[in-house]
Amino acid sequence: MKRQGFDNPVTIKEKENFIQYKIKQMQTHHLKYLYLTTSLVLIFWLSSFAETYLKIANGVTIPNMWLEIGYKLANDFLSAIAVSLVLLPLFIIVGYINKTFAVRFMTVLFTLVGLIQFALVKYSSTTLVNLGADLLGYSFSDIYTTVTASESLSFMFFLPFFIIPLVYLGINFAFTRLGKGKIVLASTFASLIIAGVMKLFVSGLSDSKYENKLAFITKDIIRFERDKSIAENVQSIKFKSEYPMLKSFKETPDVLAPYFTITNEKPNIVVIVVEGLGAEFIGKNEYAGFTPYLDSMIPKSLYWENFLSNGGRTFAVLSSLLGSLTYGQKGFLELNPYPRHLSLINVLKANGYTTSFYSGDNANFDRKINFLDQNGIDNTIDKSSYGPEYIETKANSGGFSWGYPDAEIFRKALIETNKMKVPRLDIIQTLTNHEPFDFPEKNAYLKKIDGIIDAHENLKSQKDNISSYKDIFACLNYTDNSIKNYMEAYAKRPDYKNTIFIITGDHRLIPITQKDKLCRFHVPLYIFSPMLKKTESFKSVSSHWDVTPSLVSFLFNNYKFNRLDQTAWMGKGLDTAKEFRNTQGIPLTRNKGTIDDYVYKEYLYSSGELYKIKDNFDIESINDDAILNKITSEFNAFKQLNAYLTQKDKIIPKSLSLSKEQGVHFTKDEQIEIDKLTKGLNPDQMFFKARELAFNKKHKTAILLCDYILNELPNYSDVRTLKGRIFGWDGEYKKAENELLIVIKRMPLYDDAYLALMDVYWWSDQNKKSIETGKLALSNGVKNPEIKIKIERSQKSINNSNTK
Repeated sequence: MKRQGFDNPVTIKEKENFIQYKIKQMQTHHLKYLYLTTSLVLIFWLSSFAETYLKIANGVTIPNMWLEIGYKLANDFLSAIAVSLVLLPLFIIVGYINKTFAVRFMTVLFTLVGLIQFALVKYSSTTLVNLGADLLGYSFSDIYTTVTASESLSFMFFLPFFIIPLVYLGINFAFTRLGKGKIVLASTFASLIIAGVMKLFVSGLSDSKYENKLAFITKDIIRFERDKSIAENVQSIKFKSEYPMLKSFKETPDVLAPYFTITNEKPNIVVIVVEGLGAEFIGKNEYAGFTPYLDSMIPKSLYWENFLSNGGRTFAVLSSLLGSLTYGQKGFLELNPYPRHLSLINVLKANGYTTSFYSGDNANFDRKINFLDQNGIDNTIDKSSYGPEYIETKANSGGFSWGYPDAEIFRKALIETNKMKVPRLDIIQTLTNHEPFDFPEKNAYLKKIDGIIDAHENLKSQKDNISSYKDIFACLNYTDNSIKNYMEAYAKRPDYKNTIFIITGDHRLIPITQKDKLCRFHVPLYIFSPMLKKTESFKSVSSHWDVTPSLVSFLFNNYKFNRLDQTAWMGKGLDTAKEFRNTQGIPLTRNKGTIDDYVYKEYLYSSGELYKIKDNFDIESINDDAILNKITSEFNAFKQLNAYLTQKDKIIPKSLSLSKEQGVHFTKDEQIEIDKLTKGLNPDQMFFKARELAFNKKHKTAILLCDYILNELPNYSDVRTLKGRIFGWDGEYKKAENELLIVIKRMPLYDDAYLALMDVYWWSDQNKKSIETGKLALSNGVKNPEIKIKIERSQKSINNSNTK
């Protein structure tokens, strides 16, 4: 008798059929995943072709176009496979639950990956740099400001983001319909072998300019998180000294005195930071010719031709140039609170200097105002300080304008400095040489470009490339002319003969193709003055870190300054050797959150790769394990030092601090309340919350919230004015006056601050001050009709008092 079930021939056949069906179903299921992966490869490839096309359309010269495309395609293929392998376990797990849902879910996920890759390609095509961990260093507001400066958020901007998903789904549908699974699998396997061999044996394939954008940002964020762990483990970091950067003042030599005629009067210092001014655009370098005035200044100045900015973007320049300060995790200006530190601003202010900062944009951007306030700056003139007599840069089609163009910034500085007592420190930060490269009389400057090219032999061979960037080169010429007009106007002033001018770039501008990884940091440095008794050009390497140490050493050794026994500069001071050399390690921060470049002697370490720096400041890739290990060791030591100094507030001890602590410190209970009030709110929403609390008579809580906002955004005029009004309502008139005067000083066109202050004076029976405030508002061009009404109210009150 046969057993039932397993030995039954019919049952065995059915079981075999069922197993075959399951295997076929599984194969079909995994083939769908293969098709999704292959579709992603093609989307990556299409994005790279689009990037190449956009470069060519924008006039970018690609020396070995097909080689570049081949490298990009290989990297794109490997990146798509990597994404597929990472997501495969998720696909398998979800497939056990529901195979149909797993395919649909992964289709959505892969479509999003394709969109992200295209967005990163679009960013790279606009800026000519890959987006990396710097994404984590910017607020949403800063990102929005930067993007809208470069692009108009029009329908055409967003159109590709609707097309990409349709293309991806179309490709995947075509693969599924064709059903050539074996061919696709074989092609994928063969491509994997080819790309893998290229990755192993073609050294240039790993260069960031060929790297897949998604792979680049992923690796950079992993590196950022690895470096962040150093800061998080700062308690375990030990140094021989509690303040390891603290040194005797005498350790920074006075290298400038031999070049100057010393007088009894302290000199004015003017620091001009030129947006995007790379050394390539100066002197006899590759793109020289568009800055004739700055070129003419080289033989009249102390000039460093192999000079480095410490940052690849503007966020790093103020702290590096004016403070010789380390970077922190995302740039020194992003630290909150700031570690105690010395700077050119607070040192000179402590010695009787009037200190001022001039720019044409919003000082809140990159937290410039926070740094300036912390250092006790006397005057901050930014976008909100210009009256109707100044012409703002016209907005782009998306309605965005950075602010006031360079000529207006310099005109404002000339006018304002006439009102101020000497000696002065004037810091002027230009703006125009930045996307969208728009400025007054642009057409007239554009017409000059061809003539400039024809007049310079070094430019003729690049005429086609330069013509593609005409607006940028015209902008350079405009900025150069603005500096010339400023310097010529300043030369007519009596204080010119006793002024030292320092001119440098914040970084090399980004949109024009960079020849190598060092040129983004290569900027000029001029020190010019009528007090110079001899001039010189130097080939030795120095950086922004070295400027303040040398300047402070010069001033303190040759003029009557208060004693300064110790300093904590990151730089050693300017090197005045005429020959090419570098005597110090210089870490460089390319973007917020990215400290991945290091200059050591005549070597550059960048993202794990080693280069030799030639005496003309070109670089070539080399292999030298001994040097690489030495640089890696020094670089890691710097990262530990950077974390220790900033996380533990160990730059200088409290006894050496020259600045009052800015902002408000909150108790633990206050911080808990603030966290509860601000959860999920942006600064504008926090302001509305504070205003609501104030209107509901919860003044103490409203002030708490105002202080919290102002700690981050000191120039938020609505918030500070609300705080002043609350103090006025509570009868704390002096506090109210102090807050409202800050607003009026920084934002002379902001009508509500005048109205609030006039009310405070009215409530406190200070009607003469109320009238004076009203007249000041009218003289500054404030149009609000309530100003005159409040003046009449105070005048009437004074008249009534006189008749009693």
